[in-house]
Amino acid sequence: MRGEFLRAENVTKIHPPRRWGERPLKALAGVSVTVEKGEVLGIVGESGSGKSTLARILLGLEPPTNGRVLFRGRDISRMSAMERKAFRRRVQIVFQDPESSLNPRHRVGTLVGDGLRIHQRLPSEVRERRVGELLESVGLSRGVVKRYPHQLSGGQRQRIALARALSVSPDVLLLDEPTSALDVSVQARILRLLDRLRRANDLTYVFISHDLGVVRAFCTRIIVMREGRIVEEGETVLESPRESYTRRLLDSIPRLAADR
Repeated sequence: MRGEFLRAENVTKIHPPRRWGERPLKALAGVSVTVEKGEVLGIVGESGSGKSTLARILLGLEPPTNGRVLFRGRDISRMSAMERKAFRRRVQIVFQDPESSLNPRHRVGTLVGDGLRIHQRLPSEVRERRVGELLESVGLSRGVVKRYPHQLSGGQRQRIALARALSVSPDVLLLDEPTSALDVSVQARILRLLDRLRRANDLTYVFISHDLGVVRAFCTRIIVMREGRIVEEGETVLESPRESYTRRLLDSIPRLAADR
């Protein structure tokens, strides 16, 4: 069943100058976007287009300068502490480089189980069993619970990041360049895993990427961003682009693939 989950309304983000004499940087300029239940929304654009800033604002990790973000019709900036905790559980993020988001001093069992401890307060034996189930759901053996992140491959670390995000039973997963640090064969396996997890857990994805080849194969609706604005959006923008900017991005696909 379709229904609105997240909505950004006329969101602007202006970063103050870093040094004296510099101008403020407008990262987003009046962006409005709706995320619907069950879809895979792709947000694409070159570096500096504002796509990652939009992701952080959708998550509530940083506030917009103007505009607002609604979750199920509720302005996230006006949520109570209890409502905000529930929001953070229901909207999770998986970053481009899982190694940087996984505490290197913690074992996998702790990394995956923290969300269960914080949000569900499960007894330790129940939490351990659930961690094992989560690891198996992302294609890892239960034996990795004793390992540290540096002892795992890039693909395994990304699976750990997914298991950790899924541990709190979210509604929405925001995937910020989740495959760009992986080689092509591992990318394909992670994308198949993401598709299986979405269907099994009734998830909604927001997929941030510069790789239009991946986005075209994986996403059901696509937003194209340039210089902090949405220039084109829809289900067929990559098949029938109206904007010259989108066509240039499409022309760059072979070069981007070669760069990886």
